[in-house]
Amino acid sequence: MPLNIKQLLDAAPDEKGIDWLQRSLQLALKVELSTLPPYLCGLWSIKDESHPVRELIRSIVLQEMLHMGLACNMLTAIGGTPQILGAFKNKEIVYPGPLPGGVHPELTVYLAGLSKLYIQQVYLVIEYPEHGPVPIELAVADTHPTLGEFYDEILEIFRKASPALTEAKQLTNKGLGPGNELFVIKTPLDVERAIRKIKHQGEGTDQSPLDPESIDSAELAHYYKFAEILFEQELVKTNGQWGFTGKAVPFPPTYPMVQIPAGGYKNVPEKAKSLLGTFDQTFAEMLGSLESAWTNGNQGDLGSAVTKMLDLGDIATNIMQVHFLDSSGVYGPDFQLT
Repeated sequence: MPLNIKQLLDAAPDEKGIDWLQRSLQLALKVELSTLPPYLCGLWSIKDESHPVRELIRSIVLQEMLHMGLACNMLTAIGGTPQILGAFKNKEIVYPGPLPGGVHPELTVYLAGLSKLYIQQVYLVIEYPEHGPVPIELAVADTHPTLGEFYDEILEIFRKASPALTEAKQLTNKGLGPGNELFVIKTPLDVERAIRKIKHQGEGTDQSPLDPESIDSAELAHYYKFAEILFEQELVKTNGQWGFTGKAVPFPPTYPMVQIPAGGYKNVPEKAKSLLGTFDQTFAEMLGSLESAWTNGNQGDLGSAVTKMLDLGDIATNIMQVHFLDSSGVYGPDFQLT
């Protein structure tokens, strides 16, 4: 059985060396990878491609892609080989199911279209800050080890073990937007920069919901971006207190994608079946390209994976045009490997 985060954190000090770092970073990249399907389902279910909420979620998706890439580069820097396709083939990532590694063990991540319930039940729990959110009224809590704590320990072991870092097979990518460039891990300072960026983009800090790593000084961390969508108002600071009292953030019209059942759909109409098959095949190819990119240090494979990601969005939108026979909702991408 794969190790979980608690077991890795509880390991004896003399067990926390390079092997521990490789296992931990492999798990971290799987967690980052596992967030993409639920976030993409919410993104793709928004009908208006120019809607501000779609852009909010898109910014989160791009940063999660960066986080996975940084975890892959850190792992590659210490001689590891990222395992990406196998995470789905070996059922380490399934929907509905838990996050890899026992992160938020009470959480069941399922795939559905964007809704306020989905934001509350899935998105806000995934992104829950290590030290809790800055003082705002938001009834989501968790006392289990967070991904932020896990990254803190990874950084500490990097400092203690001081492993040699190789640039071989690491990748770069400037296509994720300003401030989100994937960079090579050359020095211990690069490790600190990578982990700081991953944590701050997701959680902010314990003093502020803003991402201090952003080139935009007003950009919120993921947790608070999702909360703005939930409360339909911007989070602003007034008289020293943060609150959802800013400009309106209207909730977007969405395709009524219902929750994907365990194991995928059964007895699917031919039109939906064909589209789902194309989606799953393209998804498998994308994962394969990602894994090949870091296995071989091939920038071309990374570019191919990004292209396939864009193709997935078009296919998903077409899937969401197919209604259930009882008109209770529409089909959605199931992220099943065939």
